[in-house]
Order: sequence, then structure tokens, then C-alpha cells
Amino acid sequence: MPGRTARVRQAVRGAGASVTALLRSVRSRWRQSLRLRVVATTMLLGLVVVTVLGSVLHAQIAGGLERSRVTNSEYEALALTAQAQAQWDASTSSSVDELNQAAKDIMGKILSAPGPDPSRYVVMDRSVGNDSDIVLAEVRSNRAVGIDVVGQQLREAVAADPTRQQTQLTELRIAGQDVPAVIVGSVVQVSSTAGPYDLYFIFPMEQEVATMDLIGNAFLVAGVILTLLVGAVAYVVTRQVVTPVRRAGEVAQRLSAGRLNERMPARGEDDLALLATSFNNMADSLQSQIRQLEGLSAVQQRFVSDVSHELRTPLTTIRMAVDVIHHSRGEFEPSVARSAELLAGELDRFELLLADLLEISRFDAGAAALDVEPVDLCGTARKVVAAAQPLAERRGSTLTLHASGEPAEAEVDERRVERILRNLVVNAVEHGEGRPVDVHVGVGPDAVAVVVEDHGVGLRPGEAANVFTRFWRADPARARTTGGTGLGLSISLEDARLHNGWLQAWGEPGEGSRFRLTLPRLAGHSLHSSPLPLSPSDEP
Repeated sequence: MPGRTARVRQAVRGAGASVTALLRSVRSRWRQSLRLRVVATTMLLGLVVVTVLGSVLHAQIAGGLERSRVTNSEYEALALTAQAQAQWDASTSSSVDELNQAAKDIMGKILSAPGPDPSRYVVMDRSVGNDSDIVLAEVRSNRAVGIDVVGQQLREAVAADPTRQQTQLTELRIAGQDVPAVIVGSVVQVSSTAGPYDLYFIFPMEQEVATMDLIGNAFLVAGVILTLLVGAVAYVVTRQVVTPVRRAGEVAQRLSAGRLNERMPARGEDDLALLATSFNNMADSLQSQIRQLEGLSAVQQRFVSDVSHELRTPLTTIRMAVDVIHHSRGEFEPSVARSAELLAGELDRFELLLADLLEISRFDAGAAALDVEPVDLCGTARKVVAAAQPLAERRGSTLTLHASGEPAEAEVDERRVERILRNLVVNAVEHGEGRPVDVHVGVGPDAVAVVVEDHGVGLRPGEAANVFTRFWRADPARARTTGGTGLGLSISLEDARLHNGWLQAWGEPGEGSRFRLTLPRLAGHSLHSSPLPLSPSDEP
């Protein structure tokens, strides 16, 4: 017995491992096959469409059959009620037995449906409000269906308005099955002494149910066939499209492996042939660019290596020595202590200059890359303004951020955008002459913009085109208080271009200057306009 249990457990584990392996194989096939995903998705969407459309059509057909059955039942009941009333009006019966016999005769000759499977059932019973002393027995056309199938609500409605027919939809149990049915109630006057009696015509909708079953089966078969046809069409179309794409992927893999001479075969003049031609042109361009970048990369790597080895090592030694001197400056004479402070400040500026030179070299070598993510530029501008507040207070400037409150979200490299705004704000504070500095954030359908405006010395004619030149200064005699390197605006311009954006300058002597950064909201898109004006004269 223990051996048998062990074998069962082993079989169960083996079956579980097989199922797991099968699921992994299916999952891997799903991820790797574009054709499978397209065909499966198309068939699933086709099945959903067919199901929705079939359900709507089925419901409309069922509603139409039901309305038609109700209308026909009301007309038929109205005609039969009139015939029954005419018979009662012509009857001379007066006693209870005679009236009961007359009711049975009318039921058998006029009201009952002929045939073994009647299309209607009829029940005659005393009205709810009838208080006559003469009480006739319930008369029914079929013993299987009596007054108990008629709801109390319908009986009260018939008694409340004897001049009108009342209709009710219900379910009738016939031969052990529940079948929807239409019940039409009306009133006939049996005699002046017996008072009013209700006639209930019960029309089972067996034929309608059979029709809907047939239609439902037809819809089901048609839906399955249509879904399979849609899948077959998707397979054929996908095969024609996927094969060249797969071939392009194989060639791309060989290109990425270093076989730069690989190309796609281009035949014909259709879109796929255009794809192959464009791919080959792209491969030619890539081959040329890669060779060029290899040369630039070698130059950049050599430059970085030289700077790292030739400058970093002595710079570290100098930094250690300067830190020792700077920390001991309290023991020196005032002139020597001031020299130590100047030496520390200039060394800081030299380190910044070295970092900026390395960044410029990356741009020159084409090695700069973006780390794109959705960013709200209002938050970025808010951080930059908060960081620059101490500098603005020392300079006597008021730094204000103007934003509409609407999120200025764009796909950007936040580190680089923050560096651009920091350079612009610090530059505005330095040249603002202690006057207010305003930062405006604007949002457009396809672009976001930030304008940094100062009210300082401004720019002379022609200087707006030179402010982004490396190491350029508007006034060389002007004292620099923030330790800039002269490369900040140049790096900012390169960062903006890396985003396919604009960085523009405007200024007038004595009126201040404005710098506008405009970036596309979606990475890789081109700009056509900016949501903020560059010069005050363009403001609405």
C-alpha cells in the first residue's frame, strides 16, 4: 500500500511538471510570435463583436416576436369575447344549471381551440367584484390550465375596468416545461341575474420559443464560422506582413553583431519593398555614422583619459593642500587668510570648469544621451527657484514663479532640464542688478515652455546670438560673483537641442533680458511654436 501511494504521488508530480512545462512553452511562444498574437487578438475581438452583435439581434428579434404575439393575441381575444357575448345575449337560460350548461357550450363551440395541441387556453370565472347570488362553476378549455395561472393583479385590473382588455406576460408550465405565455383578460355579461364573469385567454408562446432556439443555434454556428474565417484572414494578412519584418529583424541582428555589410533583399514596388529599401538606406547611414562615431568616440575617450589622469590626480593633491590651508586661515595674517579664501574659491571654480569641459566633450563626441520620463516642469521650476532663493536674497532680487496651476508635463530628462533652468535663473540673478526676476511656466497642446526674465542691464543689439557661445561674456570687466565657468549657457543650449527643443534669448539695454526654453511634450517630436512669447512686445 505505501508503495502504491508513492507511485500515485510521483505520477501526480509528473503530471504537474508536464502541465507547467506546457504552460511555459505556450507563454514563450506567445511572447515570441507576433503572428500568433495578431491572429489570437483578431479572433478574440471578432468573437466579441459577433457576440455583441448576435446578442443585440437576438434581443431585437425576440422583442419583435413577443410584440407580434401580444398584438395577435389581443385581436383574437377581442373577437372571441365579442362572439361569446353575442351568445350570452341570445341565451334564454336563467337557472344555475342552464347557465352552467350554456357556459360549457360556448366554451366548447366558440372559445376552445381545436386540435390535440391547442394554441390557446380559455378560463371563465366569476369576476372579483361580482356580488350576485347566482354563482357559476369555473369553466376551462383544458383541465391542465385553470384560474390559478392568472395573477391576482390581472384579475383586479379586469374588474376595475370591464370595458377594456387587460394583458399580462407570464410563464406557464406545460408538460413539465416553463413556457412564456400571454394572458388577455376581458369581461362578459352572463345574464342580468348572474352578473359579470371574466374570460381569460392564455396563449402559450411555444412556437416563438422554438423559433428563437432555432435562431440562437444559427447565430452560434454563424459566429463560430465567422470567427474562424476572421482568424484565417488575419493569418494570411499577417504572414504577408510579418515575413519581411522578420527578415528585417534577422538582418538587424546581424548588423548589431558587427556584420555591417548585411542588407535586405528589395523586390517590387509596394510598401514592403519601400520598407526594404528604406532599411537598406538606414543601414548605409548607420554604417557611415558608426564609423564616424568610432572616430569621435576614440577622440573623446582619449580626451577623458588624458583629463582624468593628467588633471584629476594633481587636482586632488591641490584640493587636499588647499583644504588644510583654508581650515588654518584663522592663524594667518589677514592678507594671507584672504589669499587662502580666494584660492579655495578659484579651486572650486576650476573643478566646475573641469566638469563642464567634460560635459562639453560628451556633446562634441555625440555621446550624450537622454534618460526620458514624464516630468511636471512646474515642480522642476519650483525646485530651481527654491534653490536659488539664497543667492537672490544676497543680490537683493525678488525671485517669483508664475504658473497657471495646470500641470506642465513633458517627456524629458529631468536632470538636464533642471540644469538648464538653474543656469538661466542664476544668470538672471547675476545680471538682474538687484531687480525682480520672474520665472514663467506655460503649457500648450504640443509643447511646454519656461521663460526666465530679469530687469537688469539687458543685451545690446547682436548679443542675443552670442550669449550661448562658449566663454562669452557681455561685459568682460563685470565682476563675477557666482563662480560661473562661462560654459553654462552653452551646455544648456546643447541640452535643449538634445530634447529637440529651443533655447532662445532676447534683451534690450536697460529693459532686461528674457531666456525662453521650449520643449516638446512627447519625446522625439518636433516643435512648431511656443506657448510663451519671447519678447514683451509679443505678449497679448
